[in-house]
Amino acid sequence: MSDVVIVDYGAGNTRSVRAAITHVGKSSEVSADPKAIIEAPYVVLPGVGSARSAMEHLNETGAAEALRQRYRDDGPTLGICLGMQLALESSEEDGGVKCLGLLEGKVVRLEAERVPRLGWAIVDPWGDAYYFAHSYVAEAPDVVATSDGLTVALRRGSFLGVQFHPEKSADAGLNFLGQCLSLV
Repeated sequence: MSDVVIVDYGAGNTRSVRAAITHVGKSSEVSADPKAIIEAPYVVLPGVGSARSAMEHLNETGAAEALRQRYRDDGPTLGICLGMQLALESSEEDGGVKCLGLLEGKVVRLEAERVPRLGWAIVDPWGDAYYFAHSYVAEAPDVVATSDGLTVALRRGSFLGVQFHPEKSADAGLNFLGQCLSLV
């Protein structure tokens, strides 16, 4: 069994996430198999893609219910970018999408001078710069970090979600992943 299951929802940045996980010394596999998701030592729900197509794929494969069960069982899970957004109750993306509902809150269209928000930005209170690429942002109560006044990290129970891409954030991102995966 691999240290980490990266959830396959038919899109996403699984290759770069997998490379980063290997770089921090852990093994991984990409899967939508509900049993693998429930039993994995650690799960990553990656970013990139659209909320509607991701949720359709998660629902069709049974991965959505497996992620809900994993959350109820307190299984450590990291959501990256879209993966964090999918953990909330709903998203405005694609005309409105019901998401996993692991955490309270919703995803709304980013209102900024430049959308999508691309590039490096400092995450407070962590103090490191991470790489961002997003057009939507979370509105939720479980905020543990912000960037430019936007929610960029949520935590509740064993779920941690981040808006940035640790796999594309050089040393800061690899250090972040290494800390998350130190549990396995």
